[in-house]
Amino acid sequence: MGQFGRILREPSGYPMQEWINTIPNDGLIRYRVLFNTERLLITNAKGLGEVLVAKNYEFIKPLQLRQGLGRVLGVGVLLAEGEEHKVQRKHLMPAFAYRHIKDLYPTFWSMAGEMTKVITNVVRSEAEAASEPEQKSSPSAIVPMSGWLSRALLDIIGVAGMGQNFNALYDPNTELYATYRKVFEPSRQAYVIGIFAIFIPMRLLRLLPVKRNDDMASAAASIRAVSRKLIQAKQQKMSQKEGRMDKDILSVALESGGFSEDNLVDQLMTFLAAGHETTASASTWALLALSQHPEIQTRLREEIRANLPSIEDDSTPMSAEIMDRLPYLHAVCNEVLRLYSPVPLTRREAAKDTSILGQFVPKGTDIILAPTAVNTSKELWGEDALEFNPDRWMAAGKTNSGGASSNYALLTFLHGPRSCIGQAFAKAEFACILAALVGRFEMELPDPKAKIEIETGITQRPKGGLPLRMKVLDGW
Repeated sequence: MGQFGRILREPSGYPMQEWINTIPNDGLIRYRVLFNTERLLITNAKGLGEVLVAKNYEFIKPLQLRQGLGRVLGVGVLLAEGEEHKVQRKHLMPAFAYRHIKDLYPTFWSMAGEMTKVITNVVRSEAEAASEPEQKSSPSAIVPMSGWLSRALLDIIGVAGMGQNFNALYDPNTELYATYRKVFEPSRQAYVIGIFAIFIPMRLLRLLPVKRNDDMASAAASIRAVSRKLIQAKQQKMSQKEGRMDKDILSVALESGGFSEDNLVDQLMTFLAAGHETTASASTWALLALSQHPEIQTRLREEIRANLPSIEDDSTPMSAEIMDRLPYLHAVCNEVLRLYSPVPLTRREAAKDTSILGQFVPKGTDIILAPTAVNTSKELWGEDALEFNPDRWMAAGKTNSGGASSNYALLTFLHGPRSCIGQAFAKAEFACILAALVGRFEMELPDPKAKIEIETGITQRPKGGLPLRMKVLDGW
C-alpha cells in the first residue's frame, strides 16, 4: 500500500506539503503507492527546471489522465502532447498575448461589476425583509459566494473567450452551468475513481455502473454540442463581416486558420472548463483568506477605493494601466495563488529512460508536480511559507518573486512550454473580480471558529462551499 491510504484520506497535495518541509532531500522524494508503484516528487528548482523546461517533452501527461480529463476538457492544448501540442500552442499564442489580454480589461471589469451589483441587490432584498432596524440601515446577509463566483466566471469566459454571454449569473439552471456543476462538484465517488484511474485503465472504470460515469458521459456530450454551436455561430458571423472581428479568444483563434472545427471544439471545451473553474476556485480561497484576515481586507479596500472608479461609474473605462496602479491588490492575488493553488497536484510520466538531477529514471515512472507542496516549501519561501502574507510581494525587487529564491518556487501556472497559456487572462479577471467585491463589501465568516475542510475534485474548494456574511459599504 505504501502511502496510498494517506493520499486517499487527505486533500490532494497535502501529504506532499508535509514531506517537502520535513523530509531531508536533494530535490527528489521517492514514495510508493498501491501495488508498490514508485513515484517521484520533485522538490527543488533545478529538478523542476529539468522536468518542465529542459526535458519537458520527455515527461508527458499519463494516458489515464488524458483519457479522464479529456472527456470534459477535450484534447486541446492542455492535454495534447508532442508535435500536436507545439502546433496548437503556436496557433493559440496570439489570442493569449498580453497585448490582446489588455483589450479585455473593460469586459472583465464590467462583468465583475455586474456580479457585484446583483449580489448587492440580493443582500439589500434580504435586509429589507429582516425585522431588525440595524439590518435595514447597514444591509448584510449570508451569501453562498462560491456558487456566485462560478456563475459569474462562466459568463466572463463566455463573453471574453467566445463572445457569448451564458447568463449563468441570472439563471443558475442554465444548461451549461448545471452541466459543469455535475462535473466539478467535489464528491467522494469522483475522487476515488480518479485515484483508481492511476492503476486501472479508464476504459474499464467507465464501465462501472455508478452515477459519476453517467454524469460525465452526459456532460461531455452536452459541452461538446455547446462548443460546436458557438464555433458555427462565430464562423457565420465572421463570414458576414470584413476586417477584424470581435476581441474574444475564439475570434482570434478562428482568424489564425490553424484549426479544424473538431479541433476548435476541443480547444473551446478546454477554455470553458479550465477558464472558469480554476479562477472561481482561486476567488473562493481569496474571499476566505480575506475574511480570516480582516486587517488585510481593510487595507486592500482602502487601496481599491482610492485608485479605482466605482462599479457604478460607467464614464471611466477600465484598463490594464489603471489596474496596475494597485500593488497591494496584486500582492494579495499573488499570495492567494501561491498558498491556494486551484490545481494542487499534477502528474507526468517518463516517456523514455531518462534522468532527473543525475538520477536514472526508467520509462513509465510517475513524476509528481505538486504546487501545494512547492508553493509552501520553507526552503524556497522561508519559515513563514505556510502563512498568508501578501507583504512578501511588496518589498523592493520582490513584486514578481515574493522573495522566493527561484521563479520555479511558484508552480501554480507551471513553467516552460507546458505552462498555462491562459495565465495573463486568469490573473486579469481574478484581479477585477476581487477588486469589485472587496471595494463594495465587508466580508466575514458566519462562524469564524468553524473548521474549514477541503473537498478535492479537479480543483479544490472549501467543503460545502463558502457562505459569507456580506455587508454593503456605502461610498463606492
